[in-house]
Amino acid sequence: MGYIYIVEDDESIRELIRIALEGFGYNIKAYESAELALEDMKTEIPELVIFDIMLPGMDGLTAIKHVRKDLTLKDVPIICLTAKDKEVDKVAGLDLGADDYLTKPFGVLELAARIRSLLRRSSKEEQEEMTSGSIRINSMTREVFVENQLIDLTFKEYELLLYLFENSSRVVSRDEMLNQIWGYEYDGESRTLDIHIRTLRGKLGPIGAESIKTIRGVGYRFVK
Repeated sequence: MGYIYIVEDDESIRELIRIALEGFGYNIKAYESAELALEDMKTEIPELVIFDIMLPGMDGLTAIKHVRKDLTLKDVPIICLTAKDKEVDKVAGLDLGADDYLTKPFGVLELAARIRSLLRRSSKEEQEEMTSGSIRINSMTREVFVENQLIDLTFKEYELLLYLFENSSRVVSRDEMLNQIWGYEYDGESRTLDIHIRTLRGKLGPIGAESIKTIRGVGYRFVK
């Protein structure tokens, strides 16, 4: 088992998380700054990283950007911790590539559950290459091929396709996709999801319209 990195400048919170997660059987390394954590990542790839957004020196958002730009670290699961009133930080963290977020204060049981979920998904992605007709998804490299041609997808387009693919046995509601992919709920109506679905279909070509079906008034379904 590798290490989970905790990057939190508040010593009391950092120690609380460390002790709690060690109690769940995880190996933990704790850091007070992003710079120290990133330095260690040069020689050791963590299993998962927990970044506080508000850090001295390099902030958590900048650190997430550095991790996602590094080819050896780009698939490491990331959870960001945000202040309760910093909705913009949640959105920014997820858009930069964080996989999940928690707002302070939070419960250690909820944190542990989020970690288990991300590690299960990460393990699954390392082992599987999924296919449906002419669509092939390589979860290790996060690459999508149509008729063996590599398709250039954005981070969100890939996440949408993967989530629909993994849940192809059912209709996935709009709210569920917004929560799972963007990690927060929109106030009022938004076209963001529809725009991403439309561009995803376009990039997949004719197979896109055949595979990603709109279920009017509910959401979308991937048809294998």
